[in-house]
Amino acid sequence: MSSKKKIEVTEVILRDAHQSLIATRMRTEDMLPICAKLDAVGFWSLEVWGGATFDACIRFLKEDPWQRLQQLREALPNTRLQMLLRGQNLLGYRHYADDVVEAFVQKSADNGIDVFRVFDALNDLRNIETAMAAVKKSGKHAQGTICYTTSPVHDSELFVKQAVQLQEMGADSIAIKDMAGLLTPYATYDLVKAIKSTVPLPLAIHSHATSGLAPLCQLKAIEAGADRIDTAISSFAGGTSHPATEYQVAALKDTDYDTGIELDTLTEIADYFREVRKKYHQFESEFTREDISVQINQVPGGMMSNLANQLKDQNALDRIRDVFNEIPKVREDLGYPPLVTPTSQIVGTQAVYNVLAGERYKTITNEVKRYLQGGYGQPPAAVNEALRKKAIGNESYSEERPADSLQPEMEKLTRDIGELAKSAEDVLTFAMFPDLGREYLEQRAAGTLQAEQLLPIDTGGRPSSSIATEFKLDVHGETYDVAITGVGESGSGRRKLYISLDGMPEEVIFEPLNEYVAADTGGRKKATEPGHVTAAMPGNVVEVLVEEGQEVSAGQAVLVTEAMKMESEINANIAGTVKAINVSKGDRVTPGEVLMEIG
Repeated sequence: MSSKKKIEVTEVILRDAHQSLIATRMRTEDMLPICAKLDAVGFWSLEVWGGATFDACIRFLKEDPWQRLQQLREALPNTRLQMLLRGQNLLGYRHYADDVVEAFVQKSADNGIDVFRVFDALNDLRNIETAMAAVKKSGKHAQGTICYTTSPVHDSELFVKQAVQLQEMGADSIAIKDMAGLLTPYATYDLVKAIKSTVPLPLAIHSHATSGLAPLCQLKAIEAGADRIDTAISSFAGGTSHPATEYQVAALKDTDYDTGIELDTLTEIADYFREVRKKYHQFESEFTREDISVQINQVPGGMMSNLANQLKDQNALDRIRDVFNEIPKVREDLGYPPLVTPTSQIVGTQAVYNVLAGERYKTITNEVKRYLQGGYGQPPAAVNEALRKKAIGNESYSEERPADSLQPEMEKLTRDIGELAKSAEDVLTFAMFPDLGREYLEQRAAGTLQAEQLLPIDTGGRPSSSIATEFKLDVHGETYDVAITGVGESGSGRRKLYISLDGMPEEVIFEPLNEYVAADTGGRKKATEPGHVTAAMPGNVVEVLVEEGQEVSAGQAVLVTEAMKMESEINANIAGTVKAINVSKGDRVTPGEVLMEIG
């Protein structure tokens, strides 16, 4: 070893760790009690916001993500707060106009973010210029980010070139974001050496432990000159999460790279989160463990747990290996994009459609169509032109920066949401997710916000003191004393609920609707004719595009549905007249039922 170089640590327990292992479900109430201890550790930064947390807050937890940030800022006065920002995508799944990007960055800074890790899913650096400039204008730390991946077109020379471009943009530091755990130790050493010899900025290594190699990669990165590592407290580490904070601190202790962090405090924090994790047992998945096959399927950590949960929602978890095998094929067709939000959702959801439909590209999501039109930027390599033709026909595609075609949006967004928005932050929530954001703000105004249910912990027949297990039940004038004594699996998404009913033990089978959606046709008949319009996957109706009595042509889009956060059009199989429409916006639909009749 040469000169002493204290290694800095970014702790990701409050964002990426739980995003990777329990589908981003940790609630603010479970973060705040431990903040004083986290604040005292001496981390270079705490990653607390961004990524999928904004979406999960309003979609599942019914929390205000801005209020979460404000509360964490107050509870962590001595530590830099860091967020993950998707460049022109911000925290949503499309590109936003420059004025929205500038407003979002400024409000994030105002509410407590100190460090912005800014990336673009395609490494199309035109898509992060506005966000980087906005961060610099706010006076905060701009961390330019390279999404690491492997493909025939990705090599160290390309990544070094991107690092130079990030420096020219004014980056205060560089991050190598290895979201899928694809780095290997010696490849890490060579890449870090190449970047550090060219760009003299602090360099951070963010690598998921999915392949089992991340701790070794971090050590080789440190030897090659890296300045900072991302880690997760051990109770939320490993697998599709990150190297354990305690292990890396211990590995570097009494060396020239000593972090200066004391293990005693980390142990207390790990014990706290070990208990917290039990509360979210329903979101655990066998697919978040370490698996070297990630080097083949390239599914990133955050995507792995969410994909497993989403397939469970479709009652198709048994097809997940087929989906993993399909993902690299879709990725190649789309020009080898790195798999990170939103491209991971775009590629992953299309792979699910391909597998569940039994035919590749029978249904093509709107996001894939937009991608093939240049709506997300320049793919790293050439796309499959036959797929592009099938997806967009003779429509043109653009090679310009996508946001160049967008008009300023903030004034219109402010008008559209109206009095439901009580602040500029509310307008930005609506901007990120128009339908979901409006629904959240409406429920907030009505006082009807209700977070998804957390299922009781299976205690092997013993009641748990940490959850309500006893209550009275009134049915048709009769009152019963009910005690929950345990929960178990019953297959096909169903669960066994063990109860005591007026002292008598009972076993009840039930289906949790927030986790498994039964194939309820809502009274709709099964599709049997070519003119019967049906869905390829379970989902929700986003928009009905036609009216009864309207003439439609074969192949015309008649409905838009959403599944796994991605929208797709449902097309008419035949030409004719719309005889009946059996769904409305917001309805839940399942494959095989008649959503519309054309004759």
